Amino acid sequence: MDVLGIDIGGSGIKGAVVAVETGRLVSEHLQIKTPRPATPASVIKATGELVRSFDWHGSIGCGFPAVIQDGMVKTAANIDTSWIGVNARDFLQRETGCVCSVINDADAAGLAEMVFGAGRGKMGSVLILTLGTGIGSALFYQGRLFPNLELGYLPLEGAPAEHYASAAVRVNEKLSWVTWSKRLNRFLNHVERLFSPELIIIGGGVSSRHKEFFPLLETRAELVPAGYLNHSGIVGAASFVTEQCHD
Repeated sequence: MDVLGIDIGGSGIKGAVVAVETGRLVSEHLQIKTPRPATPASVIKATGELVRSFDWHGSIGCGFPAVIQDGMVKTAANIDTSWIGVNARDFLQRETGCVCSVINDADAAGLAEMVFGAGRGKMGSVLILTLGTGIGSALFYQGRLFPNLELGYLPLEGAPAEHYASAAVRVNEKLSWVTWSKRLNRFLNHVERLFSPELIIIGGGVSSRHKEFFPLLETRAELVPAGYLNHSGIVGAASFVTEQCHD
């Protein structure tokens, strides 16, 4: 079964067709910029244009940067606050004419890593962190997801942690790898005190450069890069469609 996976992020919207039995991308990977302001109308219009570029008429799985409950957007960190209370699933279905499923973007990345990637076969406590515009998080225990964790909101240095230690902060503040890694270490140490994961998987665009900063990090848990790097969200969003079919 092929599903179009869409990953809506704070800076970009990307997608590809995924063979959900294997987690393999079976089309080219396309990406457009997330419109500013990232209002419901502008984001859904841009997402619809991306979907139409695939000439797609099948099922769509979409990862979205917010707490999602039954398709409804409950928070808005890196998108416009007018999203709160909007049913993203219904909005996307009207725009595309396709059957759609919507899941928190980090939860989507986590599903991909647990089913096909770096967390495959791991039955202990596994934490997936996506470092990008913000910090996404997904927690699994015995292979089961605890949804909408949003650890990027944890306070650190008087602000949400993602305003202090995300990958975007490193770029925007022109931080060296050493300086940024010290910030990321503080966040990781805080999270480990709370959840004591056995494995931490780092995803997001910066994961492709893990050799630059992994040697600078100190964790009790085993630390590995995401198997799908920055494609985890696409694969997981597509896989979520079949997860729902099994529920």
